[in-house]
Amino acid sequence: MSRYTGPRIKILRALGVDLPGLSRKSMAERTQPPGQHGQKKAGGRKSEYGLQLMEKQKLRFNYGLSERQLRRVVKEAQRQKAQTGGKIVEFLERRLDNLVFRAGFAPTIPAARQLVSHGHVQLNGRRVTIPSLRVRAGEVFGPTEAGKKLFVLRASLEDPALSRPEWIKVDDTALTATLTHLPDGLDAAPFPLDLQRVVEYYATRL
Repeated sequence: MSRYTGPRIKILRALGVDLPGLSRKSMAERTQPPGQHGQKKAGGRKSEYGLQLMEKQKLRFNYGLSERQLRRVVKEAQRQKAQTGGKIVEFLERRLDNLVFRAGFAPTIPAARQLVSHGHVQLNGRRVTIPSLRVRAGEVFGPTEAGKKLFVLRASLEDPALSRPEWIKVDDTALTATLTHLPDGLDAAPFPLDLQRVVEYYATRL
């Protein structure tokens, strides 16, 4: 399944939660699921599979991954000694495009991904163009000199979508950010998430 490029509010309504990485907009005014029978579906009970699928989709859409990409992350997390669910979120939070977003340099993860892909972001002083790069503790990232002049970056810094997490330290003068330590994946996601259901979803599918 490829990366989603359709209506974002529709996804928020279908999953019943705001996903700040996907969109700055909120589903607050229209909380029922999309479609002609949305109101009826809102009151129905989901199967355990349906609940597991919903939690998995929250991760996929917030972080902007294809199903294949998410499966690779889950497989890698399963090989770690730490809790699988926590490692999944830790790996996703350490993606360069997500960190650019969480540091306040972009309004959403898709916007951050575009900044990286177009060469407007540097890591440890070197320009990079791979949004999926996994940043390590102590590494420094931020916009290039040309990137600092972009309107989207300036607007995002003036009105950030989220408050910065404590594992990211930003130098507002130099416009650089440091991943001070690895995030605790068990509570790092900026939206409600049942990690156990994500793990259970993939337990029989990998």
